[in-house]
Amino acid sequence: MIRLLAAAMLLAQSADTGSRFRVERPDLRAGLDTVYAGDFTVAIRYFAELSARDTADPAPVIFHAGAYIWWAAARDSDEFEADRIDSLLDAAIIQARAQVPGVTRDFWLAAALGYRARERELHGHAWGAAKDAKAMRDAYRRVLAADSSCTDCWLGLGLYSYGLARASILAKIVAKLIGLGGGNASEGIAMMQRVAAGGDLARVEATWVLAAALVREAERDDERSASLRAEAITLVDGLARRYPANPVFQRFLRTMSE
Repeated sequence: MIRLLAAAMLLAQSADTGSRFRVERPDLRAGLDTVYAGDFTVAIRYFAELSARDTADPAPVIFHAGAYIWWAAARDSDEFEADRIDSLLDAAIIQARAQVPGVTRDFWLAAALGYRARERELHGHAWGAAKDAKAMRDAYRRVLAADSSCTDCWLGLGLYSYGLARASILAKIVAKLIGLGGGNASEGIAMMQRVAAGGDLARVEATWVLAAALVREAERDDERSASLRAEAITLVDGLARRYPANPVFQRFLRTMSE
């Protein structure tokens, strides 16, 4: 479950219209709701069809990979369709880099890089994960510099800051070598809370990873452990009520009740 902390990069599509970062893709919303509902095979077909309609659009390719990541989490398997996920993310990064420079390009590039960083870290490729994480951070910062209204951008940055703060010694050494800097767990959690409360398409994802972070913090803080666990359970219970067929949410609640 904690490994899902880096899995959550399913964010909102936009268009470059002045400095505004607007969500204009109800088709992506429909696909994301299908993922969260636990209909992973349906969601995978859906995003594959969207990708086929516009082979230059990285968004459905990213979400296609994300659907496999959620399905792998439901199966409790880090290896499930790992090669397919890698291939999709590589393709999404190529497509994003081919876009016209601007906030849309940077946003989707950051999303794809964040996913790939998660996959590389999960499979023991710390150096590659660190490079992708740094590029993701820089891209999200460019988006926010152009348009501070991109609330969903804070999810990626929050995961970045929290992940660095709670990384292993080896990961911190790699991060220092590559220029990632240090993290701050409290700031990272605050960023996740911001998206969970006011995000657009990233709100469900932010709520889920925030709950996972709170559980991890509960394991580190005996004094606040009970309250942190209770807050995490409340968050995921809300998700489970909205999406009762999602096995990831149900397993979390069963685990927390043991």
